[in-house]
Amino acid sequence: MKGVLRWLGLVLCAFVALQLFFVLRIAAMAVLAPESTTFQRSEAWAQLSATGQVRWRQQWMPYGEIADTLKRAVIASEDDGFANHDGVDWNAIEQAWERNAKAEARAQKTPSRPPKIRGGSTITQQLAKNLLLSGERTLLRKGQELVLTMALELLLSKQRILEIYLNSVEWGNGVFGAEAAAQHYFRKSAARLTAAEAARLAVMLPAPKRFEKTPGSAYLAGRTQTILARMGSAELP
Repeated sequence: MKGVLRWLGLVLCAFVALQLFFVLRIAAMAVLAPESTTFQRSEAWAQLSATGQVRWRQQWMPYGEIADTLKRAVIASEDDGFANHDGVDWNAIEQAWERNAKAEARAQKTPSRPPKIRGGSTITQQLAKNLLLSGERTLLRKGQELVLTMALELLLSKQRILEIYLNSVEWGNGVFGAEAAAQHYFRKSAARLTAAEAARLAVMLPAPKRFEKTPGSAYLAGRTQTILARMGSAELP
C-alpha cells in the first residue's frame, strides 16, 4: 500500500511540476516572443525525416504592424467572439457537436463520402494546442488544452494572444505567421494587406497546405467573399 501511495505521490508531483512549467512559459510570453511552437517543431521534424531538409519561413511582426484587415478577417473566420469570451466558446462547441453528429449520420447513409468534422476551438484554444501540446486527440490532452487556455487568458492580454497566434500559425508548407504568409502569397508585408487578401489568408487557416495547392478552388473564392462580408462586424481586442 505504501508503494502505491508513493507512486501516486510521484505522479501528482510530476503533474504539478508540468503545470508549473507551462504556466511559467506562458507568463514569460507576456514580454518574450516564443522562438517556436511544439507544432512548428513537429512539422520541421516531419520535413527533415521525409526530405532531409527543413523549409521554414517566419518573421515576427509586432501587433501594431499587422494590418487590422488580417486581424478582423481571422477573427471573423476563426472566432467571432474572441474579444469577449474567456477563452472557450461553449456555444460554438455545442454547435460543432451538433453539426458533426449530423455529418456522421449522413456519412452512414453514404459511406463513400467521409463526414466533414468541424471543431469549435477558439483562437486561444488553438494557440494553447499549437504552443505546447502534441497533435494527439485524447480526453487527457483536451483537458490539458483547457488548462492552458485558462492560463493564457489569465496571464496574457487579448492583444498579446492574437499577436502570438498571428505570428506562429501555419499558412502553408513551412510558412508560419502573417508576415511570411503575406510575402509568400502576395509579395508584400502583412502591414499592407487589403481586405480581400486578408480574407483569403484567413479562409486558408483550417487547411493551409491543401489550399496552398488549390489556390483557385471555388470553395476558397466563395468562403473569401463570406468572410469579407463579416469583417466589418469583427471586434478587435
